[in-house]
Amino acid sequence: MQDVIINREPVELYKVLKFEGLVSTGGEAKMVVAEGLVKVNGELEMRKRCKLKGGDVVEFNGESLRLVFGQHHD
Repeated sequence: MQDVIINREPVELYKVLKFEGLVSTGGEAKMVVAEGLVKVNGELEMRKRCKLKGGDVVEFNGESLRLVFGQHHD
């Protein structure tokens, strides 16, 4: 499982897929979610704009990503 640092919560599911390179475009990300190919925390997720936060796990195409909320410390 790969950890992905996010700088703000929540973050939309399709953006995680796109920015982590699991799909090429935002449109492709929305399509794979709509087709039922993505799980969040072990459950099938059909909402493209599902709001994710630190601790959530995204599974797609054999990849698992755990979101980690990283705060900036001054």
